[in-house]
Amino acid sequence: MATATTKYLGKLRCSNLHLQSGTEIFTDAPTDNQGMGSAFSPTDLCALSLTTCIITTMGIYAQLKGFDILRIEADTSKHMGIDPRRIEKISALIQIQLSEDASDRQKEGLQRITHICPVSRSLHPDLIQDVVLKFI
Repeated sequence: MATATTKYLGKLRCSNLHLQSGTEIFTDAPTDNQGMGSAFSPTDLCALSLTTCIITTMGIYAQLKGFDILRIEADTSKHMGIDPRRIEKISALIQIQLSEDASDRQKEGLQRITHICPVSRSLHPDLIQDVVLKFI
């Protein structure tokens, strides 16, 4: 069974429907590639998928290990190459706040996740994943 359906709306825009939840997101080509930049581009979503997969996997890890994550915020940037046009590098700064009694072992486990989440393992090995985890 499909996960999502996509409809081309014209003018380089797509509507994407998540079948299980009914959530709809739009994509648009970026302004540097003939689009209007009115929504996430497909490459934006690829970069964002890395960050959100890392954060989601951290949440799963914390639940399994029985500790709380108080807050996570992240900034994601993608860096495009031109020959061929592709994502060359994804940079993510992830700031995470744990309770004061968080152990070094818990922090080390969260740090490991930055390079072993499913999206990280699915990306081409030539794509640079510059992920910085900062405990606040």
